[in-house]
Amino acid sequence: MTSSFTILGGGVCGLAMAAELSSRGAQVTVIDPHGAPGDHACSWWAGGMLAPECEGVSAEPEIVQQGRLAAAWWESHGATIIRKGTMVVALGRDHSELATFARRAPLATTLDRDGIDACEPHLAERFSKALFLADECHLDPRATLIALNDRLAQMGVASEGDVRGQVIDCRGLAARDALTDLRGVKGEMLVVRCPDVTLSRPVRLLHPRFPLYIVPRSDGVFMLGATQLETGERHRATLRSVMELMNAAYALHPAFGEAELLEIGVDARPAFPDNQPRIRRIGERIYANGLFRHGFLLAPALARMTADLVLEGETPEVWYEDHRER
Repeated sequence: MTSSFTILGGGVCGLAMAAELSSRGAQVTVIDPHGAPGDHACSWWAGGMLAPECEGVSAEPEIVQQGRLAAAWWESHGATIIRKGTMVVALGRDHSELATFARRAPLATTLDRDGIDACEPHLAERFSKALFLADECHLDPRATLIALNDRLAQMGVASEGDVRGQVIDCRGLAARDALTDLRGVKGEMLVVRCPDVTLSRPVRLLHPRFPLYIVPRSDGVFMLGATQLETGERHRATLRSVMELMNAAYALHPAFGEAELLEIGVDARPAFPDNQPRIRRIGERIYANGLFRHGFLLAPALARMTADLVLEGETPEVWYEDHRER
């Protein structure tokens, strides 16, 4: 097996791939036309939730199983993991949504108003019932990408140079030139500052039309997301989507009505028809793609499986044989 690799793409998938391969002693070069991590990558706009149980409400069991390993992987590669769980709430008229969620997330425990007050005092007045996923956690995506990129440089991973060795394509949506079944799923997100609200963990507000997640950063800053639209359009936020996110945040706590709007983020997540990631060989190139909305949750698993393939010859669980020449 080769021990020299060129990774195309420096988003969460490419950087995780570089970290996994280099930690096993391989020589790695990462090539990205944009250079260092930034707002050109959809992972820059991620919520950073490592929430496999919540995702399991609508995703396949494999997502949950692999996602449960993500926090330990990120921690082993220098990321700061905030282990405070996830809270799930619903307005009174939507309590049926909460009951449905509870049936599909068997590890969730139910909180009454006192339990909510103990976890998130600012939500206790508005919600009398919530679900709590104690083992879930989150990270700061931007800080994590920057730190991992710096860590890779210190480990000798090159960020420029000629293509050499085995090429692993992690370009996300840009790989549609070869992966014709790859599609874009647009997400719009807001970054706001609201010092009048304090949250210590990600909170999900269930709503039949526009569910919301809100993730605390620091200094009163929150990430609000995210829409899920079937389009590969990556640069235009719609007024309707922004208003829905703002309305959902206001429903969570009225103080968000006075929040300072810092950023509006738009990008398209790469996904295959079944929303499952895939590792595929076309000609001499290996493609690792299709993380959908599970970038930070599943990038470690995709990196491990790809490394097992190219270094040990083990067939990945998400291997798709493709006999086209390229």
